Amino acid sequence: MTSTDPELTTGGHREVADVHGVPASALVAEAARPRAVIVALHGGATTSTYFDHPGHPRLSLLRTAAMAGFTVVALDRPGYGSSAGHEERLREPERRTDFAFAAVDTFLKERDRGLGVFLWAHSAGCELTVRMASDPRGGDLLGVELAGTGRTHHPKVLAAMDEWRRDPGRARPNLRRALWDPPHVYPPDVYGGRGIGAGSPSYEGRREGWQDEFERLAGRVTVPVHITLAEYEQVWMNGPRGLADLASMFTGTPRLVLHEQAGAGHNTSLSRTALAYHLHVLAFVEECALGVPALPSERGRGDE
Repeated sequence: MTSTDPELTTGGHREVADVHGVPASALVAEAARPRAVIVALHGGATTSTYFDHPGHPRLSLLRTAAMAGFTVVALDRPGYGSSAGHEERLREPERRTDFAFAAVDTFLKERDRGLGVFLWAHSAGCELTVRMASDPRGGDLLGVELAGTGRTHHPKVLAAMDEWRRDPGRARPNLRRALWDPPHVYPPDVYGGRGIGAGSPSYEGRREGWQDEFERLAGRVTVPVHITLAEYEQVWMNGPRGLADLASMFTGTPRLVLHEQAGAGHNTSLSRTALAYHLHVLAFVEECALGVPALPSERGRGDE
């Protein structure tokens, strides 16, 4: 059973479903005859509202994708939205992966999936997406988009962490600057997370060993992969080096496309160039839905 609240957001409506005794929530924007379904997974310290740009409908993924013929289910990741407060049941990554698969199946049970399901992730949401895509149950996905993630932290973040290690009496480094600089790439009314902030579940900060696991799981992904890093990304190493580093892990994908989004910061879907970013990836989703094979220049290279 699901319940809806059509007044919650301008881009879609909010739904809550029971998943093995834990409530799961999502923002849903439906296309009448969907080409495919996009399941969007937000990053840390926010919710699914990340994909429905507050106050800027033109920059909303939910609105843009629905107008392009794709149904979008922006899922509140385990421990966020309606599942907040149930962290003890979702602490292990395997349980979160199972929860996400079950939630997607529940929300899509009576909906047209079109040609299939595509996963679109941002930042911390990329962990869950890679786990899902590398799982045998993810083999039928159309493809995945990973944005705002990496293997090596940006020098600015590393410098802040080094300062803290040298002087442990100081407060833990604040990542706000890395997450939101430079200010001019964001509309001022959302800069700093206005209107989209949320508390993070306790498990979120405990990711020891994830980088090694990331590489292992990435090699098991056998669906097309699109990776985006922002021009002004300051959490992870960006540019050609950062993109190539990520690409090197996805050894099993039949198609790998890399993209640097001009004029964007870490929070790509909230930047002023969000529409350009969404349209770029939606073109890739359409290609995946049509089963377009890799171009000769893409095979084995993983670059554009």
